[in-house]
Amino acid sequence: MKKFIAVTAMITMLVLQACGDTDGNGDEGAEETEEKGEIVFGQTSWTSTEAPTEIAKQILEEVGYDVEITLLDQPVIWEGLESEEIHFFMDAWLPYTEAALWDDYEDSLQQVATSYEEVPLGWVVPEYVDADTIEDLEGRADEFDGEIVTIGEGAGIVELTYDVYEDENYNFDGYEVTPTSEAAMLGVLNNKISDEEPFIITGWRPHSMFSQHDLKFLEDTQGHFQYDNVYVLSYQGIEDQPEYEEAYNILSQWSIDVDDLEDMMYDYEQNDVSFEESAAEWIEENRDTVDEWVNQ
Repeated sequence: MKKFIAVTAMITMLVLQACGDTDGNGDEGAEETEEKGEIVFGQTSWTSTEAPTEIAKQILEEVGYDVEITLLDQPVIWEGLESEEIHFFMDAWLPYTEAALWDDYEDSLQQVATSYEEVPLGWVVPEYVDADTIEDLEGRADEFDGEIVTIGEGAGIVELTYDVYEDENYNFDGYEVTPTSEAAMLGVLNNKISDEEPFIITGWRPHSMFSQHDLKFLEDTQGHFQYDNVYVLSYQGIEDQPEYEEAYNILSQWSIDVDDLEDMMYDYEQNDVSFEESAAEWIEENRDTVDEWVNQ
């Protein structure tokens, strides 16, 4: 994966060099145009990341940037930001969920903007399950097929799930944590909920699952899961690089409503509306705000 990022960066550099600084017609008095650097977004496979990344991509393309989106696991994205091979990541959960990653990278990365604030995450069950706290699950492994189903390894919510699972104040005999993917986890949800069978998954907002189903977060009485803010990340000093200064200035003003993201996710999953289409629609519906960001 590191090799893939390095190759991407090398190709970007060669393309920029090939573009040159002249107008190509040999006229001595011709006005030179400032080159804008290519912007690379790191993106996870989570739908909560796809929607805002696509909006940001289209806004930056409006002002003349070439924008690439690179699909990577979350820890690799942070590594790519540190090495300046990735320029922005739209979905960092802090200060709690991804605290371990932030501890490793806070000297080299920066929080560019706050996307939205105070969003919940944790273990989720359907409303028909008789449980309100994580503690209520103790001694009931058979009801839930002994599984706590999560997304892929490396995500902050998965690391917190292991913290809960290993907490001596809880007793999860008969359970195991089952990392899968977002799609596989939602497959479990859809299969179980149609027959009103119990299940435990990891959940967060924004997510379309809360638009489609009656679900609830279980209270974590030991305080592992806490409400986070979601940030746009970049590396330290990007605002001082002339080719990226405008992109930084635009994204430093970024924010979006959680409800807007959940509507985009729902349309993508239920109505086959691509994120490219819904992002363009969001930009037009918020044209005045976008123009303020761009024309600051």
